[in-house]
Amino acid sequence: MRDSKKILDAWNAYSEEHTDLDGWPHDEHAYGMRASQRDAHTAEAFEPLRFGARLLLATAETQLTRLSETTVQGRWVYQLGVLRNALDQLDELHEQWLTTRDALPANAKAGTADFDDALAEHHAESWSDLDDWATHGKAIREINAWARTARSPLAPAPAPARRTAARK
Repeated sequence: MRDSKKILDAWNAYSEEHTDLDGWPHDEHAYGMRASQRDAHTAEAFEPLRFGARLLLATAETQLTRLSETTVQGRWVYQLGVLRNALDQLDELHEQWLTTRDALPANAKAGTADFDDALAEHHAESWSDLDDWATHGKAIREINAWARTARSPLAPAPAPARRTAARK
């Protein structure tokens, strides 16, 4: 998630420098190539997380229910929802990619135009959902950090303070 955030920050800096005030690129071809690189790098950064993402979400949701109301940030529930929706969409897009990849000609391998163009299209379709993970994924870390400092529900209750009799 941190790598995705760095990629997004680098893209924003590039985009600001290479577009006019209305957001139109100075060089459409170069801008498109850079966007394609951004998409591929973001997908690559998310890949190690993808298979455990549902577990991370479930853990964060469980931790959230165990935090005190004064600790919980209102945005966390929203952010976890955004992450879940994005992950559902990414799973669907991944299945579409596998179908597309399997339908490519037998000689279409990584490095060939057919394969690389189809993969670039898949990355472009996935980027918005990957961006949601880059933007809102920090909520999982924040919830975990608070949960680690919270009192365990398995811990015994603290002993009541002992009162000592006042001496006269």
